[in-house]
Amino acid sequence: MTHTDEAAAADADAWTVGRLLGWTTDWLAARGADSARLDAEVLLAHVRGCPRIALYTAFTELVPEGQRAAFRELVKRRGAGEPVAYLVGGREFFSLPFTVTRDVLVPRPETEGLVVRAIDLCKAAAAARIVDVGTGSGAIVVALAKHLPQGRLAASDISPAALEVARRNAARHGVADRIDFAECDLLADPRLAGPWDVIVSNPPYVREDEFAALPRDVRDHEPRGALVAGPTGVEIVARLAEAAETALAPGGWLLVEIGPAVAAAAEAVLAARPGLDRQPTLKDLAGLPRIVQARRRPA
Repeated sequence: MTHTDEAAAADADAWTVGRLLGWTTDWLAARGADSARLDAEVLLAHVRGCPRIALYTAFTELVPEGQRAAFRELVKRRGAGEPVAYLVGGREFFSLPFTVTRDVLVPRPETEGLVVRAIDLCKAAAAARIVDVGTGSGAIVVALAKHLPQGRLAASDISPAALEVARRNAARHGVADRIDFAECDLLADPRLAGPWDVIVSNPPYVREDEFAALPRDVRDHEPRGALVAGPTGVEIVARLAEAAETALAPGGWLLVEIGPAVAAAAEAVLAARPGLDRQPTLKDLAGLPRIVQARRRPA
């Protein structure tokens, strides 16, 4: 073998950025990861302390052993089902970076529809009054605060640990002084009595009999109390709809994210409230029912 051949063989065996990404993508895909390539890129970028896009100009760079060791540990945990957002401590939502811990659900693209709808309803108002019920990481209310600078905003959560994450995210994006956070069940805190122009919520909506069939990264790692509502999946929606009848201003909107499996039940809950007029359910980008809506009837 010539010196040139030996060098080529050595290069082929070297753990470059490109080789690591290729090997890891295959390994994660074999273990059921839905987005194996993206997962590999996010984890490696996290270990290297660079934006994910920077990996594409570094494919031939050797990855130092220290970084490889840290990357191997994260990949092993991802292969065992841990969500990437928990492994790297964050997730992007509505083009904003959010801190994420195991005390909150991982923000999902489907939930961005709630933000879009609330902005559409409030963009003409000089100072819309909006409350986010069950705020979790604060992704919804922080995104609304960034896009509705004149809005009056509040957020509630029954979990003090979740509220701490939400407060950190509000401070991170410079809107902490514009959001009133309340530790309570739904709207139980007197500060949240209203009247509100919009009540928005991504509440627990998984039925108890659905829980075992959830993807393992969700079922085994995300907080169960933020996922499961009860036997019907609409227990929280029903309680929130009742509260909205008095907390909304006349003509105010209730926007609630739901899962497709409980869409019909959630629509029935809203239709049954005498003080609310149910509005058409909005679909997500996959064409699935995702946001149930109602308006408070005039007084």
